[in-house]
Amino acid sequence: MHFGPHLLLAALEGLVTSAVLALTALGLSLVFGVMRVVNVAHGEFFMLGAVLAWAISTAISGHPALGFLAALVIAPLIVGAIALVAERLVLRRLNYNPEATIVATIGMLYIIQQLALSFYGPEARPVEPPFSYRILLPWFGYSGYKLSIIAASALLLAATWLVLTRTKIGLIMRATQYDSETAQAFGIAVGRVYGGVFALGAMLAAIAAVLIVPISQAHYLMGQEPLLLSFIVVIIGGLGSLRGTVVAAVLIGLSDGIISMFFSPTLAKIIATLLVAMVLVFRPQGLFGTASR
Repeated sequence: MHFGPHLLLAALEGLVTSAVLALTALGLSLVFGVMRVVNVAHGEFFMLGAVLAWAISTAISGHPALGFLAALVIAPLIVGAIALVAERLVLRRLNYNPEATIVATIGMLYIIQQLALSFYGPEARPVEPPFSYRILLPWFGYSGYKLSIIAASALLLAATWLVLTRTKIGLIMRATQYDSETAQAFGIAVGRVYGGVFALGAMLAAIAAVLIVPISQAHYLMGQEPLLLSFIVVIIGGLGSLRGTVVAAVLIGLSDGIISMFFSPTLAKIIATLLVAMVLVFRPQGLFGTASR
């Protein structure tokens, strides 16, 4: 292939990465934006979604699409329930203290990781994709499932935006984000909002994992890279900003795909790290974040 087809292939791979990264980082950004909690265990919720997807899809016989669709529904619900329990038993008891919650979520990270190792094992296991259709382009064939990941992520991001900006639930979340004390004075159950947001953030990470695991493999250590990349995205885009999260995820995903293909994956990570450093120096609130007063 010539340069143009190579560039198109790299861009498509980068968009797949961007789609999964946007969902994962959005969950992290929502949790910090509303609760002011840095969830270091966010990557383990991603991993848990992938592991559960493997368990659910292998337990259901028949066409692979049946197991995949079941995993896409059930795995995020289970992960959300686990996150809700963790929020009630751990974070709420710490009164959402920023320093204490960082330590607590680090502990949650190792607990979830070791439980996955104990019950799932150290093996990396594949999940069969729901379909294997390939789109024939003039230069090469490309996986139809990968394109469906991009479409599914776009729909979920649009749905999240509609909920946050056009519904009463979104209004309550935004009111809690801006001033939790005033929101509580007006009768908003801030504790319930925090629990729901923490569960929602974990569910978004789990959905991203279920979408990516058919072209990857479920492994008990797979949460580390998504956590790091999610932090990079929310720092660049601006904590709590949906638009910033999407823009930063596309930027990081495309640069990773293109630079990795034409140069090396290591160089892509170095450039992303340098970009984070520049943002922290020149615009600490992120590209689309609001400066604190």
